Amino acid sequence: NTVKYNVAIFVENTAVGDEILCHIIKAKKTYAVGKIAKIIKPSKHRIEPECECFKSCGGCSFGHISYREELRLKEQKVIDAFERIGGLSPEFMPIIPSPSITRYRNKAQYPVKRENGILKIGFYAKKSHRVIDCEDCLLQPAEFTQIIEIIKNWINKFNITVYNEEIGIGLIRHIYLRKAFATGELMVCIVANGKELPHSDTLVETLKRVEGFKALLLNTNCSNTNVVLGEACEAIYGEPYIVDILCGVKVKISPLSFYQVNHDGAELLYGKAAEYAAPSGKEDVLDLYCGAGTIGLSMASKVKSLVGVEIIPEAIEDAKENALLNNINNAQFICGDAALAAEKLKADGIAPQTIILDPPRKGCAASLLKTVAEIAPQRIVYVSCDPATLARDAKLLEGLGYSAVEVTPVDMFPRTAHVETVVLLSQRRPDTHIDIKLDLSGLDVTAAETKATYQEIKDYVLDKFGLKVSTLYISQVKAKCGIIERENYNKGKEGHRVPKCPKEKEDAIMDALRHFKMI
Repeated sequence: NTVKYNVAIFVENTAVGDEILCHIIKAKKTYAVGKIAKIIKPSKHRIEPECECFKSCGGCSFGHISYREELRLKEQKVIDAFERIGGLSPEFMPIIPSPSITRYRNKAQYPVKRENGILKIGFYAKKSHRVIDCEDCLLQPAEFTQIIEIIKNWINKFNITVYNEEIGIGLIRHIYLRKAFATGELMVCIVANGKELPHSDTLVETLKRVEGFKALLLNTNCSNTNVVLGEACEAIYGEPYIVDILCGVKVKISPLSFYQVNHDGAELLYGKAAEYAAPSGKEDVLDLYCGAGTIGLSMASKVKSLVGVEIIPEAIEDAKENALLNNINNAQFICGDAALAAEKLKADGIAPQTIILDPPRKGCAASLLKTVAEIAPQRIVYVSCDPATLARDAKLLEGLGYSAVEVTPVDMFPRTAHVETVVLLSQRRPDTHIDIKLDLSGLDVTAAETKATYQEIKDYVLDKFGLKVSTLYISQVKAKCGIIERENYNKGKEGHRVPKCPKEKEDAIMDALRHFKMI
């Protein structure tokens, strides 16, 4: 019997335009999950994956489609999140592509396992802890492949035990690698279920053959946990960090400090964040979730003062050292919970004009956003790796007096489903209010001003042309037509570039003004 389902079916490794025969493996009331049984007609966006491990490894999602299509999907993902979750319609800027789509990652964590007596160092298969022995991941630098081969030979030569997570014994758990792209420096960190690394001198001598090798570290993790890194790190060779240069700022990177995995992409992301912050040299800036201080320090020379907050002690120490390394004297860094620190700063009367938010994937707590709004900065620059939690938080900030003005996605993670986004939110209401009464009877109010509301114009344009237009764009067109506008609709804050209404949207708004007999 044939059963018809009017629900969405989620099928991995498909592309828009594919015609497939699909095998349903899970059926729910509102959706179903399937897998490809046969591709009847491939999409024009489909390509042959370059990586042999693509179908089995859980790292990449978009290795089977063109990069242009991948960017379109990520751009749409951000728009959908804001419109459906946030109920917001800011100006969406085109996604900024990654400068490179291969060999761009500066960090990798390789699980190590023996399966059926065979040593495997690679990445986890999708939805499992089964290790795919990936000799050369195309997202990682070529040096990482060389290092993994050296470590594999070292483990086999000296019969070094490998951790078995089911019974909790064995030494080597993960191989954690970092590269500073600007300087070429490489860090090798062995995550071990123990405090000593046998035959480490031999390993060091072999690793010295790799160009850029600067440090070998031992990270001790003896806990029965899925968390990769333990708290204790010891330098077996070299310094416990490497040095990179990001946006002109020297950055010390330790194993536990947060650092964007795409160096060249991060420079584009932070450049956009700086554009939204629009520093003029007079601002006090608060950088919450500052990590090693990279975003704040990249614009420290253009602000009056900088305060960074981060809960990870090692990252705060890195941030302080990074400030010293770059002779930056107008920055201070506080170790603590972002919400508590923001509350204390508010209580101390510290009132920054700009606040930068760069939280983890889960986004910001509602209490933090409330405190941020009470501090009342002129603008908030929000950087996020999850469009859903970003849209949720933007909606909360909307209710607290801040409007999302402009949104720019940045592709920091090519070939994966992740996308970074930076948003400018501006204060919608003044700091003080004065209640006054006006007698408008003597004022010359044009007939046009008594016509359609901004929302009615937006709805008309959306229904007829399928375009979303902002209040700013409507006000620009009304001003062009000689319809009286309040000044603050057309003027951005000092230092902020006001986007100009595109021709297509201007024509649609003009049509709406004619429809409502406003012109």
